[in-house]
Amino acid sequence: MKPSLELKIGQQLTMTPQLQQAIRLLQLSTLDLQQEIQQALESNPMLEQDEQNSTDSEPGSQEALSEAGLTDLNSVSSQEKRDETQETQDDWNNEIPTDLPVDSVWDDVYQSSPSSGNGTSSDSQPDDFTARTSASETLQDHLEWQLTLTPMSATDRMIGMSIIEAIDDNGYLTVSLEEILSGFTQEDDVEMDEVEMMLHRIQYFDPVGVGARDLRECLILQLHQLPEATEDVIAAHRILDRYIDLLGTRDYATLMRRTRMKEDQLRNALAIIQSLNPHPGASLQTSEAEYVVPDVMVRKAKGRWIVELNPDTSPRLRINDNYASLIRRADSSADNTYLKSHLQEARWFIKSLQSRNETLLKVATRIVEHQQGFLEYGEEAMKPLVLHDIAEAVEMHESTISRVTTQKFMHTPRGIFELKYFFSSHVSTSSGGECSSTAIRALIKKLVAQENPKKPLSDSKIAALLGEQGIQVARRTIAKYREAMAIPPSNERKRLI
Repeated sequence: MKPSLELKIGQQLTMTPQLQQAIRLLQLSTLDLQQEIQQALESNPMLEQDEQNSTDSEPGSQEALSEAGLTDLNSVSSQEKRDETQETQDDWNNEIPTDLPVDSVWDDVYQSSPSSGNGTSSDSQPDDFTARTSASETLQDHLEWQLTLTPMSATDRMIGMSIIEAIDDNGYLTVSLEEILSGFTQEDDVEMDEVEMMLHRIQYFDPVGVGARDLRECLILQLHQLPEATEDVIAAHRILDRYIDLLGTRDYATLMRRTRMKEDQLRNALAIIQSLNPHPGASLQTSEAEYVVPDVMVRKAKGRWIVELNPDTSPRLRINDNYASLIRRADSSADNTYLKSHLQEARWFIKSLQSRNETLLKVATRIVEHQQGFLEYGEEAMKPLVLHDIAEAVEMHESTISRVTTQKFMHTPRGIFELKYFFSSHVSTSSGGECSSTAIRALIKKLVAQENPKKPLSDSKIAALLGEQGIQVARRTIAKYREAMAIPPSNERKRLI
């Protein structure tokens, strides 16, 4: 083949670095965005955080902001607040001495804060630093602490430690006693009866029921700790010891026939069993609290829903006037080129932040306009909504809407929700309308909460009740929604009491 030249016409999308930066900022969460802003402040000398109000800043700063295309959404319009802030800053400046002696100590000039530790003042509370930073106590730590306080021989303590290490977070023994015994050497001289004795001893540690090998043993251990062995306790012990399988299937008719109990006696015994804890170790497993900072605030004022950006999620940025004034137009030196490039990067970064805020506010406003029924009446009034609907309303691509709504949260009078929560598929109604899947889940939850515990509603019955309301949903769809909400089937929801 001979090489040849050809001329073709085609279209190709090229993403500039500025566009890539805008897209990347758009999909960042609040925490990631704050880290990105902090990194930009540390790496770019042209950027600085505007800690004062926009009206109190110098005119040059406002010109730089206008040139960069930044609109301050968090400006304060109250003259009284500006005066109070200025007055506070003047007082602070007057309190700080202008000239400090060389041999002065920090504590001689500034009042020292209450120290944490041994030197706490009498009128201040001790610092709770260890309580805030220390890890939460685990079940194994709690059991080892009780084992240390119990007087016993070194061999028994060694066996007890082996048993505690084999207990999971729910409080159950995960290995057999034979495996625990096989872990010791002949020099340890440990026998099976010693292992069984130590297990029996640990089973009466706190929490009650820990160290059990199955659910039956766990519940019976808790029954033994009850103060009085009444007839109901004895009946509960009999049910757990012999007929726990019937109790699991909720076959109360067979259970009353085999135990020869009346309904009142069985009801009292089941009340005692239900008061027991099937997972005794879970009470000590404390999870760390996770806090969510909302990006958008929604409130109702004068009959209208108002959507605002959270001013705490993104600090105000501006161009540093001192460095910007050093740039000379006709200078091509290395220093001047360095300042020019960073100035351009700072302008694009501020513009990208502004674009992110405007897009987020625009999308959140459209979502609130579409889901006003949810804000007024709850989940049952949720309307079906997909990304395409919002994309058409704001004239953007669906991929952009997906980036905006991912890991972004909205604070409403009904709680804090991710923007993705307001999107759901639809189900046709008999009247020709549409119903949101979120609303159907809320209706299912409401019907289950109002059902007769002795005769719970089946999936077919729930589908029939929804059909009476004009919502045509198949039985398998009801089962799928019910499983997604962790609602057990009707045979497991059956109650005698």
